[in-house]
Amino acid sequence: MAIYALADLHLSFGTDKPMDIFGDAWGDYTKKIKENWQSIISDDDLVIIPGDVSWATYIEDAYEDFKFINRLNGKKVILKGNHDYWWTTLSKMNKFLNENKFNSITILNNNAIEFENAAICGTRGWFFEEERSGQHDEKVFKRELMRLEASLKSAGDLQKLVFLHYPPRYKGYTCDEILALFDKYEVRQCYYGHLHGASHG
Repeated sequence: MAIYALADLHLSFGTDKPMDIFGDAWGDYTKKIKENWQSIISDDDLVIIPGDVSWATYIEDAYEDFKFINRLNGKKVILKGNHDYWWTTLSKMNKFLNENKFNSITILNNNAIEFENAAICGTRGWFFEEERSGQHDEKVFKRELMRLEASLKSAGDLQKLVFLHYPPRYKGYTCDEILALFDKYEVRQCYYGHLHGASHG
């Protein structure tokens, strides 16, 4: 059994927003994802998808994207990204998964998921792209901190593996409040998404 992570799938089976408009590197990307995934992941493995899962606006429109993910090998844990506009309440998302028998997918939201004596924790996080000058932005930021701490608390004494959509550090930017929570809860490993292409440099 192993844990893998792959963020920013940007699926659009139910919407008209193919990623290949962003360049040749995205050509047949869903085929590449499926082929590589199935060749590496076994049904005993866990795959974390830290955000930007689907371009759908509403969860009902994400049906085909979730069906694609559900059919892939392994168990999957999904958390929110900045483009996951379909994201709604945990109860509505769980109802959607149950009604459609997407039984290989779990939502990470204010909770922790135990796997092989470790706890999968996380939330979307915060990034320098987000302005913190307005009252709304400050509320969203504080909510993200509360969600991360709720996830870390629910992990108890298990080793905590944190997954965020946004990197907590990036090219001179540091989210001190998130890093402080890592120190408080003795987090030693953090994995994130959001960056792809030239932005990794």
